[in-house]
Order: sequence, then C-alpha cells, then structure tokens
Amino acid sequence: VQLQASGGGLVQAGGSLRLSCAASGLAFNGYAAGWFRQAPGKEREFVAAISWSGGSTYYADSVKGRFTISRDNAELAAYLQMNNLKPEDTAIYYCAADPALWKVSDPHMGYILPYWGQGTLVTVSS
Repeated sequence: VQLQASGGGLVQAGGSLRLSCAASGLAFNGYAAGWFRQAPGKEREFVAAISWSGGSTYYADSVKGRFTISRDNAELAAYLQMNNLKPEDTAIYYCAADPALWKVSDPHMGYILPYWGQGTLVTVSS
C-alpha cells in the first residue's frame, strides 16, 4: 500500500496550490481520505477529510472557506485545493486513508490511521 503526496512548493501569501495524493495497492474507493499538516516545531494537525464517495467533507476551522478537498476514485487520487494561502499554512502536508471516515475526520487525531503518504512541503512567503 502506498500513498504518494505531491504538489507542494513555494508560493506567496494569497496564492494557490493544489496537492495530490495518489494511492496504490488498496481499494481506494473503499477508504476515506484526509490531509494533515505539520509545521516546524509543532504537532501534526488535521486539515481536511473526505468520505469514500466524496459526498461528505470536513475541514479544520483554520482552513474553512480557503481549502477544498476532493477525490477521483477512478484515478485513485485525492486532492487538496488551497487558495488564499497564508504564511501560517507553511507546513509539510500529509495524506492518509482509513476505511472509517470518523477516524480520518477526527480533528483531535485520536486514532491511528494505517496508511500515510510521505508528505509534501508547502512554504508560503509573506
């Protein structure tokens, strides 16, 4: 099982990036997917989650209205469109998957998720 995150980079404040998470080795359409991030010196935190069908989405308060999570099960991929980026969005972004949406979408990250990507760095300059 492999999750490959990509799409990170350096962007100015107010700019946009689109992250991708490509899945292989699992029946991705049976898994909820989520994005998480870890800033330097801080703990990893929940960003967004999406159900297996794409019909339900959840966001951290800090990104609501700016970030959009989506997925394409035919492409075995999940995405995170990030608009109006702020310097405080600077972090390594990770994707993860689990069959249970309630685990992936827990904003307190109280559950161990079995599958994680390697992370992609997003740097937002002021």
